[in-house]
Amino acid sequence: MRKSLTLALLLAAPSLSTTSPAPAQQPARSAPMAVPIVQTVPDAVDTPYPGGTITLDIDASDTRRGVFRVTQTIPLAAGADRLTLYYPRWLPGNHAPRGTPSGIADLTFTVAGKPLAWQRDPIEVNAYHLTLPVGARAVVAKFVFTSPLQVSEGRIVMTQEMLNLQWEAMSLYPAGHYVRRIRVKPAVTMPPGWTTFTALDGMTISGNRVSWAETDYETLVDSPIFAGLHARKWDIGNNVSLDVVADKPELLALPPKGLTAFRAMVDEALIAFGSRAFDRYTFLVALTDRMGGIGLEHHRSSENQLEPKNFIEWDKFDWDRNVVAHELAHSWDGKFRRPAKLWTPDYRQPMQDNLLWVYEGQTQYWGWILAARSGIQSKDTVLGMLANQAAYFAIQPGRAWRSVEDTTHDPIIALRRPLPYSSLSRSEDYYSEGALIWLEADQLIRSGTAGRKSLDDFARAFFGIRDGDWGVVTYEFGDVVAALNGVYPHDWAAFLRSRIELPGQPPPLAGIERGGYRLVWKEEPNPFDKARMEEAKNLSLTHSLGFIIDKDAAVVSPRWDGPAFNAGIVTGAKIIAVNGAAYDQDVLKQAITAAKGTAKPIELLIRRGERFLTVPVPYYGGLRWPWLEKVAGATGPAGLDQLLAPRRAAVTN
Repeated sequence: MRKSLTLALLLAAPSLSTTSPAPAQQPARSAPMAVPIVQTVPDAVDTPYPGGTITLDIDASDTRRGVFRVTQTIPLAAGADRLTLYYPRWLPGNHAPRGTPSGIADLTFTVAGKPLAWQRDPIEVNAYHLTLPVGARAVVAKFVFTSPLQVSEGRIVMTQEMLNLQWEAMSLYPAGHYVRRIRVKPAVTMPPGWTTFTALDGMTISGNRVSWAETDYETLVDSPIFAGLHARKWDIGNNVSLDVVADKPELLALPPKGLTAFRAMVDEALIAFGSRAFDRYTFLVALTDRMGGIGLEHHRSSENQLEPKNFIEWDKFDWDRNVVAHELAHSWDGKFRRPAKLWTPDYRQPMQDNLLWVYEGQTQYWGWILAARSGIQSKDTVLGMLANQAAYFAIQPGRAWRSVEDTTHDPIIALRRPLPYSSLSRSEDYYSEGALIWLEADQLIRSGTAGRKSLDDFARAFFGIRDGDWGVVTYEFGDVVAALNGVYPHDWAAFLRSRIELPGQPPPLAGIERGGYRLVWKEEPNPFDKARMEEAKNLSLTHSLGFIIDKDAAVVSPRWDGPAFNAGIVTGAKIIAVNGAAYDQDVLKQAITAAKGTAKPIELLIRRGERFLTVPVPYYGGLRWPWLEKVAGATGPAGLDQLLAPRRAAVTN
């Protein structure tokens, strides 16, 4: 009986095991709906700010702590009940949203001495919303701008000896109006004994307090200050001044040939462009390694940092001065004539950077040309700069997939942060590759007109209009093409679109070759590379092993698919030894030379993190640095020689 029952249960078991209970009811998957974004910051309109003139008072005297104390009084229109103040975000000359209010601290607002609550906009965090009490006549804003004290915190703008005050970093403006329609009365309290330089009009000095005539906010932002304990001004003619601050007073000894070159540079620019894009102009120059580096254009001034001994060792620092020619050219190209979508009515509307290959690319071209023509840099140095850029683009793998046009978005995409493999990623190549394309355009015009015309004629026709006008005239791609055709009829639209918009183009050497030169390789660096390496104490082996070694023996900028990269050496690796000998630059150069034409790899002992590795690098091509060399057999001045030759009387050195 039991045996039969057990068997029956066993026989029944399979059918029982295949029957599963009904699944429990699962809850529905939650799916939220988006909360609509409501715009609470008003768009700019071309109307005056109705409250009246804003007063902006900055105390810049605390150099010990490196802070600026700001007091801003914003008058209000009758009956105003709300005010939105904006901290500039999209900054002219930066081509990207770089303005961040992180430097603002201890921010307070008051009306008639009573605290006023404020709220930061949760979407546009540069905006501050204020609800005003009935009858409010003015809002007083006070805050501290905490200037960086070390490089890791940002660009240092105040030292014990000098400062660089950029108004947009230390002010707010009422949102909702074109910034040219907002009036401001600025003043700054300086440290005792300091000299102040700026392009602003109507300067008045009372003790340590410096004030200026009322102006509009757009002009204010475009007129930064350099000030310092050790300062000197030179009048260089044409209503242009050279205003310099330095770490030490002895650094201000500009030699006569230096002053001659600065004067010649202004003359050459006026000849090239055929007009003035300013009523007056000042080169703001800081000879320093303590304040952060800068090269930034403005309509009536430029901010330039040069190495401290640039003036007193004029010939040695020839490599370091191209920035002053570049920024001067910007007064015409970039400030007066500006791409329509790069001009914005305020510092909130995003910029569109597509035509930066004109704004920056042709300015880079003019920086080279004006430097050579004036003697600010020697012709050999400028040829070295051209060789350096031509060689880089001749081997750059990133050109296969990414166009010059697309690199115009890099200021926004990459925010000028270092990239691990910039040769593959590409960076802001619209500067130098753009310049080499404009060099080709110049040589094409020269050959097509039997030397009667050049890109100088384009500059006068396009940038040289309306002499003395320092407003803004915008343009589009078609305007550039039309101006080129007015100089020399050609299919300029196809010329530019193929070189700018299409990746995978031939290396941009045509302008150099049309100009009677060619790119060659030598075992010694050209004058530009040599001087730059000596100053930085690094070793550029981009065109041999495929990397740069900094002063601390660390690898930077490894070239994608270069010998070192293929051997597994990347950024940050530190070179310890070469073929068993302790590393120094001469030991490595000797090893590269010894390996030339052999089949024996160069052995590098590297440290990467906590690991030591011996890495064989199979490279046998010897040392290689780029040069431009005149084509053999050519008679008379080549096209490139004619381009770089002075247009005024030769500079006497």
